[in-house]
Amino acid sequence: MNDSDSGSDRGHGHGHSQGRYDLLVVGSANADLVVGVERRPAAGETVLGSDLAVHPGGKGGNQAVAAARLGARTALLARVGDDAHGRLLLESQRAAGVDTAGVLVGGAPTGVALITVDPSGDNSIVVSPGANARLTPEDIRAAGALFGAARVVSVQLEIPLETVAEVAGAMSPGSRLVLNPSPPAPLPGHVLGACDPLVVNEHEARYMLGESAGSTPEEWARALLALGPRSVVVTLGAAGALVADGRSGDVVPVASLKVEAVDTTGAGDAFTAALAWRLGLGEELTEAAAFAVRVGAAAVTRRGAQESFPTADEVPAAAEVAAP
Repeated sequence: MNDSDSGSDRGHGHGHSQGRYDLLVVGSANADLVVGVERRPAAGETVLGSDLAVHPGGKGGNQAVAAARLGARTALLARVGDDAHGRLLLESQRAAGVDTAGVLVGGAPTGVALITVDPSGDNSIVVSPGANARLTPEDIRAAGALFGAARVVSVQLEIPLETVAEVAGAMSPGSRLVLNPSPPAPLPGHVLGACDPLVVNEHEARYMLGESAGSTPEEWARALLALGPRSVVVTLGAAGALVADGRSGDVVPVASLKVEAVDTTGAGDAFTAALAWRLGLGEELTEAAAFAVRVGAAAVTRRGAQESFPTADEVPAAAEVAAP
């Protein structure tokens, strides 16, 4: 469906750093099928739930929408099925202003997350990766024009690890790779070495470090740097973030905003997208992280994932940051 469009990207962005895209997101696109339940069913039990709600999701899709909402020139490289969920995802990307020329269609049903949510907000999720699992290293190699036209490439782990490794190898000189290892998995050294930054939350940091994690975010950040990435950002939810630069060795805390959190779904994706965009604009890592914290704070004040992402006008001003 879209393969014929990708030819129009050829030749743009090569040989100069300007690029056609502020951000290229390579990753997953899912339809989130959400049902509210009084309690989650036990084995063999049937419970009645609310009306089914279908939301566009997936970490890749979320990041692309979050960046485009903020005003970034954004492209998505992903795979969806030739089905109603795939059309929903393409429509939601285009509505946000994302260039979908790199979205491949077919090969498997669109990825789906089956989500039940109880009254306390706890959820149980089953993910059927579908077409996301069919995004191949060959697809990455065929998208050279997109990589040549992007200042920053952002990737997550809801696509095959060999495809992520291919992304790390496909980076054009002068562009930078932002990687969020979610869901966490072991990463080869050359992939870690390309990350600038590696963006992790507490759970992902502990997974990557294992027994040697240490107890404080500062220790995690330094230990993660030792694994080879050029820089590390540890997101700390309501406590903001921590930035560690491998060049200087500095570990710097970034304060958060005091906000009334309603729904944290997708907030990490909004944070990472905002961070990646600002890095592409030439901001320093600490400055970009401070902006990303404010975007994440805005996202948790509204329900849902993509529908909660702020436009640039809706991002709280730096003056509203809580004192550390």
